[in-house]
Amino acid sequence: MPLTEWGWLVTPEEIASWVIHDDPDVLVINKPGLVVCHPSKHGPWSSLIGACREYLGVERLHMPSRLDRETSGVVVFAKHTEAASSMQRAIQVRKVAKSYFAILKGELNHAVEVDQPIGQHPTAEVFMRRAIVAEGQAAQTRFEPIHCANGYTIAQVHPHTGRMHQIRVHAEWLGHPIVGDKIYGGDETIFLRFITAGLTPELGKELELRRHALHASRLAFDLPGGLRVFDAPFPADLTEFCAQHHLRLP
Repeated sequence: MPLTEWGWLVTPEEIASWVIHDDPDVLVINKPGLVVCHPSKHGPWSSLIGACREYLGVERLHMPSRLDRETSGVVVFAKHTEAASSMQRAIQVRKVAKSYFAILKGELNHAVEVDQPIGQHPTAEVFMRRAIVAEGQAAQTRFEPIHCANGYTIAQVHPHTGRMHQIRVHAEWLGHPIVGDKIYGGDETIFLRFITAGLTPELGKELELRRHALHASRLAFDLPGGLRVFDAPFPADLTEFCAQHHLRLP
């Protein structure tokens, strides 16, 4: 992805290499970290949905669910309203299962089910920051450690609800924030410094990764026509981090 003064620009060749599945109903993409899902003012190739529309030669695609800019993994685009409505209904009645892999700070030695409400952080300088708050929305996440080594844990994560930043907020609450997380991974000034000066060498060393180590590995829709399951391979940047720290890959 060519780097511009405002961010990453997707190329036509890359989109073809990111395709997991393509049929008359859906286009499924393995989104790299740092690619935004929604359209931006910088043209069609500046976002995933814009690039996918160009790739397919269509004017419209539907995105039943999305990923944060830094999260990699499965993104499904519905090609027509019927498929989009069916997937949206499945989401509304919780007939969708999502599975992620995350690299956590610290060694989590046993599975944990987090059931803590999430809402707006009451005092944060970063407006988008969420927190565990009593009056927040119900949220449940299961963390299952796969391997621990050298002060890190690679874990499989199953969110049972879909709150904003849910996995990242619950990981922070556990005391095992996600590696590379600019908002929930440590001092709040990290994100403020990042938006002011970008990823400086000093900040890069502090974060350890240029993006947070969260990957959407599986998305399964229980639809009237049957189960649709889509998997995204583990990404190269997280594979490299695991190798450097002797973490066994999932």
